[in-house]
Amino acid sequence: MKIASLTQDLVYNDKKPSIQVLLETETSKEIRIVFKKGQHMKEHKTPFPIVVHVFKGAIDFGVHGTKQQLEAGSLIALDGHVPHDLTATEDSIIRLSLSIKDKIERVQNIITN
Repeated sequence: MKIASLTQDLVYNDKKPSIQVLLETETSKEIRIVFKKGQHMKEHKTPFPIVVHVFKGAIDFGVHGTKQQLEAGSLIALDGHVPHDLTATEDSIIRLSLSIKDKIERVQNIITN
């Protein structure tokens, strides 16, 4: 059994979203992304399907140039290789579910490049 919290030990970075691996299972990695209002993750693609859960706050989730406004409680599933971007419209906590085959470094590189 593994236990993690989306709300404990939060870090809101001033310049970029904060990314932390909360736990890994045999099939997935559960990632927490903490955004301050206005922070952005540029357009990128994943090699595997993902699920994004807006736990707290709100984001604009862009897919192929179309923005979806997602609020707390919203989930969105996306196939691999689909270009997308995220912009926090308020301070937000996002849960990202990745395939175990995906790499956290890929996610971290999106906000540093």
